[in-house]
Amino acid sequence: MSKLTIKEIILLGMTNFALYVGAGNIIFPPILGLQSGTNVAPAAIGFLITGVGLPVIAAVAMARLGGSMEELCRPIGAKAGFLATAVCFLCIGPLFAIPRTATVAYELAIKPFVHSDFNLLPGYSVFYFIIATIFAMYPAKILDTVGKILSPIKICALIILCVTAFFLSPSEPAAPQEQFVNGAFALGFVNGYLTLDTLASLAFAIIIVNAIRSHGVTDAKPVTKYAIISGCMAGIGFIFIYICLFRLGNTSVSLTPEATNGAEVLSAYVNYAFGNFGNIFLAILIIVACMVTAIGLICACSSYFESVWPNIRYRTYAIIFAVVSCAIANFGLTTLINISVPGLISVYPMFIVLVMTSFIRDFFNSQRFVIAPVCALALVFGINDGLDAAGLSVLPDSVKALLPFYSSQLAWLIPCVVLCVVLAIVDRAMNKKEVAA
Repeated sequence: MSKLTIKEIILLGMTNFALYVGAGNIIFPPILGLQSGTNVAPAAIGFLITGVGLPVIAAVAMARLGGSMEELCRPIGAKAGFLATAVCFLCIGPLFAIPRTATVAYELAIKPFVHSDFNLLPGYSVFYFIIATIFAMYPAKILDTVGKILSPIKICALIILCVTAFFLSPSEPAAPQEQFVNGAFALGFVNGYLTLDTLASLAFAIIIVNAIRSHGVTDAKPVTKYAIISGCMAGIGFIFIYICLFRLGNTSVSLTPEATNGAEVLSAYVNYAFGNFGNIFLAILIIVACMVTAIGLICACSSYFESVWPNIRYRTYAIIFAVVSCAIANFGLTTLINISVPGLISVYPMFIVLVMTSFIRDFFNSQRFVIAPVCALALVFGINDGLDAAGLSVLPDSVKALLPFYSSQLAWLIPCVVLCVVLAIVDRAMNKKEVAA
């Protein structure tokens, strides 16, 4: 078979969408909607640019490259590319993101029903990762397992929540909180950036490409076409969900005016909208959302490391990553967030540079000459942002004041663009000299 049916394309799009949407994606928009008040529009636009635009662009880039991280990192050299890719997969895999799915699900879906000081996290995390590992054992069937079983549950729950948010508004939007009066767009931009879905796109591309190939589509062009279609479908789904969740938070100020995170906003709203059933509804939504993301990340990480070190089989990697994730999850959500955010922020800019330059790198005579220094500069800025996030600021305030968008963790953007343009011009000039000689 050289093409997918309409049903398979829809399932592929649902799978792609469901892989991305974890608890973090559900929690960020409500709190931003509540805090931005009447300035919700610029906050939402900023969030959609980085929370939807960048991940879709990354998905398209990876589809063009056949889902290969090795190909994406080729301009920075084999050794640096391997190191960067391994760090990426470890960060969004067993060290940070996978265990975080378990702890978020526990905090939001299990802990509210436990009326004692007894810690159920160890037992819950073991059960959670056993289920995730069972699904992850069959990566070629991810379109059937996630697409047909878990994705519909997740999407139906989100649709119910979103439709309710449009038709049931507890209150009118309030005035924006102080930081959102003039900085709504920047705050939305940063929070979308911190969903880390752009990094997830690099990992999930492997799953989507393998899922397409498992249905008999092996030629590069149709694989790329279907991967791009599924990425765009996921992006459209994201836009709808995010807009609804922004509205949910924006009209919930009367329910929880002092909320400090999206979990509080969601909890208050579902109780208002659905009564006692609301807590159960939210628990199901969060558990399924986190579980699907965990399955996808285990599959992606195991597939990558098997391709690098094939002496260890895929299923062995899946079990190892699940066990490590389970152990790390027991440090608790707060500790995990404190550790993971700086690490992820550090590597994020470099991968954005790799993704964006993948669309233009064929115009360079020497891809490595142009792209490698820009990636190095982005990594330096990223590490500085990571240290800032960890409370270890190394730059004096006078230097920070000179860097545009520093407070938005985007100080790397303009220097990297300028360096890329300069190196591209030099690259072109050097080539003309060689031709003339």
